[in-house]
Amino acid sequence: MKTIRVYEPALCCNTGVCGPDVDAALVAFTADMGYLKESGVDIERHNLANDPMAFVTDETVRTFLEVAGSQGLPLTLVDGVTVAVGQYPSRTELLKFAGAAPTPLAPEGGALLTMAEPAAACGCGSSGCC
Repeated sequence: MKTIRVYEPALCCNTGVCGPDVDAALVAFTADMGYLKESGVDIERHNLANDPMAFVTDETVRTFLEVAGSQGLPLTLVDGVTVAVGQYPSRTELLKFAGAAPTPLAPEGGALLTMAEPAAACGCGSSGCC
């Protein structure tokens, strides 16, 4: 199985999805990453503020920071190879990196919600409207 590692700039919390001004890209990435993890993909994210040792111990990441600095983050590695820089990968890209096929039941940036069928005794008319 391929390993995906995302090294991101210093954020207020582990996911970056906090505070009054939430970045939509972080919300989508957090949902996409959760979906991949639940699907068995070996994916991790490292926040510079909360996990600085991950940046120091990986030679590729350390060299990247020496050259580009933290403003070049996020950095995405697959099996130690740089595959994306400066932006969070989409769910489609993450699935491609993992070698998995996208599924129509997993839209990018969130989970698929379904509607429950109305109960027969709910008083609905023949049109199905309540």
